[in-house]
Amino acid sequence: MMRLLIASLAIIVTLAHAKTEKQEVSALNVMFTSLNSPPKLKGWKSSGGDPCDGSWEGVKCKGSSVTELQLSGYELSGSLGYLLSNLKSLTTFDLSKNNLKGNIPYQLPPNIANLDFSENELDGNVPYSLSQMNKLKSINLGQNKLDGELSDMFQKLSKLETVDFSLNKLSGKLPQSFANLTSLKKLHLQENRFKGDINVLRNLPIDDLNIEDNQFEGWIPNELKEIDSLLTGGGNDWSTETAPPPPPGVKYGRKSGGSNQGGGMSIGTGLMIAGASLGVLVLIIVLIGLVSKKKSSPNPHFIDEDNIQHTPRLRSMRSHGSSQELRIDFGNDYKGIKSLDSDDENVQGVGSKGLKHSVSSRVMSFNDTEFANKLNAKRTTSTRAATEFELSDLQTATANFAPGNLLGEGSIGRVYRAKYPDGRTLAVKKIDSTLFDSSKSEGLTAIVMGVSKIRHQNIAELVGYCSEQGHNMLVYECFRNGSLHEFLHLSDCFSKPLTWNTRVRIALGTARAVEYLHEACSPSVMHKNIKSSNILLDADLNPRLSDYGLSKFYTRTSQNLGEGYNAPEAKNPDAYTPKSDVYSFGVVMLELLTGRVPFDGSKPRPERSLVRWATPQLHDIDALSNIADPALHGLYPPKSLSRFADIIALCVQVEPEFRPPMSEVVQALVRMVQRSSMKLKDDLRAHEEYDF
Repeated sequence: MMRLLIASLAIIVTLAHAKTEKQEVSALNVMFTSLNSPPKLKGWKSSGGDPCDGSWEGVKCKGSSVTELQLSGYELSGSLGYLLSNLKSLTTFDLSKNNLKGNIPYQLPPNIANLDFSENELDGNVPYSLSQMNKLKSINLGQNKLDGELSDMFQKLSKLETVDFSLNKLSGKLPQSFANLTSLKKLHLQENRFKGDINVLRNLPIDDLNIEDNQFEGWIPNELKEIDSLLTGGGNDWSTETAPPPPPGVKYGRKSGGSNQGGGMSIGTGLMIAGASLGVLVLIIVLIGLVSKKKSSPNPHFIDEDNIQHTPRLRSMRSHGSSQELRIDFGNDYKGIKSLDSDDENVQGVGSKGLKHSVSSRVMSFNDTEFANKLNAKRTTSTRAATEFELSDLQTATANFAPGNLLGEGSIGRVYRAKYPDGRTLAVKKIDSTLFDSSKSEGLTAIVMGVSKIRHQNIAELVGYCSEQGHNMLVYECFRNGSLHEFLHLSDCFSKPLTWNTRVRIALGTARAVEYLHEACSPSVMHKNIKSSNILLDADLNPRLSDYGLSKFYTRTSQNLGEGYNAPEAKNPDAYTPKSDVYSFGVVMLELLTGRVPFDGSKPRPERSLVRWATPQLHDIDALSNIADPALHGLYPPKSLSRFADIIALCVQVEPEFRPPMSEVVQALVRMVQRSSMKLKDDLRAHEEYDF
């Protein structure tokens, strides 16, 4: 009995002194090395160790998880490493009053409540990744050298109570998402270069506001004048005239806990609610009558165009015939569409009028439970609908295709931003009408038929189309982060955040999209326009391949791809194969590796072609560090970089038969992630589309 008791106590003691989670140990090891191994951080190690054993300076834990890093005033210098996102349990991160330089890491611990990087020498912009840190209560980045505009990234930060961005070089207007900071008590923005008005702050429960020494203008809202601690002087240019009244029906007022005086409801408010309720009741009765009346109509509209204003008039395209589909498990890569019709070519003969009634499609979905290549046949009965947009609505949403809404221009047309009053933003690809045969009416119909069957989580989804008065347009979902090309090559505030983890994730997601087109679609789809400007990035920087299903327009890929992307054999249009797409994808991987454009005429002749310059160095470990993108600041594991380069070398082989199919490229990237010491798998697991 005594032995059993002793054994039990031993187990309890062991559990009580459980070692720190390995991922968190790795993150702190890398952070220590990146901080130049400062001797003031007693107990810290560059490899291994147990941060939760009580000997690591400034580290606090709960159980085996690191929950606080209190490192203020340790004279720390250097950077913070590339594994901070591994610190999943960290809630307090204080690095204030040190000598840190460079950019704030894009990948911060995801569950932080209190973040303090004040009084350092950090530069660059405030990272957009803050937008996903919805547990954040306090952030202090004051007294640094931050610059650029604040992104509109505060939609999900409703718990944020304290914001201090003072004494920096931040500029531009206050983002409209500030209005979502419904818990904000303290806002310090003094001594920056902000401009515009501050109306977005008027309804927030702020009791400490300092916006001195900026370039604000307009009126100080009356609601803000009630704040106890209010500082608005300095370089701001406030109007001395009376502030204009709010628009009719709009009432401003700062949120407070006891705003409902007397606990009752005013007569006016009651009448408004009663009137609104009556109106809703009447509307429901009218809608029921309309639905009953149109129940047997062969061309139903999901939206009553005569009764709804300020929204795009849409016509749904439903599928005819059987809705049986083949469902195949092939990794979490695919949630796409594959037609099983044997007579697709006959379907493409439907005219544009017929297209308003129906588009046939069937779904092939793939679901990744682990890295494997097993196939399981299943059946499902879901359908897919495409939507027709009215030309007048698209003209209104794009301000008649104004230059200010131009997102990009390619060899077959231009892409415009379409904004709607309800907040939606879409991308409208206006295809050059000269590319269509005017004697045939099914031109755009055939394209929509094909494109609407393609659906995958790494492919930009087709929302609808418009074929009217000689205009031929495809409407897609719009991604505010723009393209990979913009992140890598344009000198704006979004050029900096692409960490090595993120680059690998973009490569893997894009590879899976191309694999889907080549090997899951039937018939196989060649993209013929794979380049960084056609890889869009969503809010979490996951890739979305665009411009697919339009290969009929790309008879000469040298014209649309541009110099540097085109495979050698593709000089002959008839020689283009899926292996030519693999080559273009390899060039995109080179862009991710080096940060260079595929062809740069300003470089010395030996360096103008990215493939020719980089290929001889891809198998040289010493040379790799020299060609890696300087924006990475050396924050990558050398082995991961080397494996990435090996995959590139296979993709850009001169002879197409020596290039691997995209399925093998995907497998190689997956193996690289699995073997990586940088715990890339954890980064990918944090994004819902990857399930390892």
